Amino acid sequence: MTRKISRTLMATLAACLMAFSSLGHAQAVDETPSALAMTGDALFVRPALLATTIIGSAVYLVSLPFSALGGNAGEAGEVLVVGPAKATFVRCLGCTRTGKKPETVEQSDN
Repeated sequence: MTRKISRTLMATLAACLMAFSSLGHAQAVDETPSALAMTGDALFVRPALLATTIIGSAVYLVSLPFSALGGNAGEAGEVLVVGPAKATFVRCLGCTRTGKKPETVEQSDN
């Protein structure tokens, strides 16, 4: 009896966790950074992320033969090169989340 209740609770918990985890990934970037956040991002964060992208590319090239033999060259490239490059170049100035802001479309009253 206790085992059946335990399994039911675990299945319910797993279903809830899987259902709610996708909601966080579906949200668009909706941030309005301050002037201080934009300045700090432009002066400190972007150069550091650019350096991370360059160093990650070098590490990827050095580790490519080993990751190719291991079968995870694509995953290594995603983590070491693509991730930092997206954080560097595909993010609004001062935003903390990677991604583009959605285009705003104005409606005319004609």
